Amino acid sequence: MDSHKRSLGFISLAFLFFTCSSTELLIQQVTEGRGIENNSTYNVEAHLETRAFREERPSSKIVTIAGYSVIKGRFEPYESSVFEAAGYKWRLILYVIGNKNDGGAGHISLYARIEDTESLPYGWEVNVDLKLFVHNPKTHKYLTVTDGTVKRYNAAKKELGFGKLISLSTFENTNNGYIVQDTCSFGAEILIVKPAEIQEKVTFISNPPNNVFTWKILRFSSLEDKFYYSADFLVGDRYWRLGFNPKGDGDGRPHALPLFLFAQGFKENAVATNTWGAVNLRLKNQRNSNHRQLYSAAWYPIRSDYGVGVNNIILLADLKNPSNGYLVNDAIIFEAEMVKVSVTNIVPV
Repeated sequence: MDSHKRSLGFISLAFLFFTCSSTELLIQQVTEGRGIENNSTYNVEAHLETRAFREERPSSKIVTIAGYSVIKGRFEPYESSVFEAAGYKWRLILYVIGNKNDGGAGHISLYARIEDTESLPYGWEVNVDLKLFVHNPKTHKYLTVTDGTVKRYNAAKKELGFGKLISLSTFENTNNGYIVQDTCSFGAEILIVKPAEIQEKVTFISNPPNNVFTWKILRFSSLEDKFYYSADFLVGDRYWRLGFNPKGDGDGRPHALPLFLFAQGFKENAVATNTWGAVNLRLKNQRNSNHRQLYSAAWYPIRSDYGVGVNNIILLADLKNPSNGYLVNDAIIFEAEMVKVSVTNIVPV
């Protein structure tokens, strides 16, 4: 990521857990004020936290504290070693009796603090979708805590998390399974979500240019029992064609004439997506304006040769009746009027 664009980087905390293999956990004594020095913005906003269990274990760093009883009841925060996630360096900050400055009394408090920010550009901001974890070995699952908001790290707010990750009464109750053989685990999840700079924009064009296609079929009486297709015609960003079987199709066979509109390929440099096509399908009356017409509208998939239409635009008996004017000199005329199509473009946000 360009260093000048780091302020645009969205992140979501990638799984990390700190581990201590020794049953004796040595914590350097720090002043109570240190835990607040870079955290003057706790509880800037109140958000509803959600908690859920999942089976997948964190993938970046697992830390297990073997010897919880050693630090139980201590007010000093524990700082994990520095780890790298999503191009930034972090520490986890753990309060085992809760961070009283964040309303965490009687709870486990856990935070993620960004490190080595001196190398970031002036005015930097790192946006994080933060998930924090407590492992439950009894159920082989991970309690996941989040509030669904973007955590905005900057020079004034380097340490963010949850003051009430889990209540001590729940956490320390051995029947609940968070502490097994005096061992427990905590973690976080960080993923980068870079702000989108472009978007896919779908627009609907009514009566687009060149939206009427006419197809005259000669020697109708000699046509075989198969589908016949018109030449392709371009409307919007996509090619289309008409198709029919003179002997009928589906539930209209063999008494009715079908007519379908098929989506084909895309014009050069077009964005290939599903395409909305609304069309008036017509069998033209060659003597008056009493045309047979069907309106059809559908999403056409990206693949070619997907057709939408009708199995009975006219009964074959009515078609062949010379007084009706649809079959004249052994020729019929189909028409497709594309009344609305979608066009997709990639544009700036």
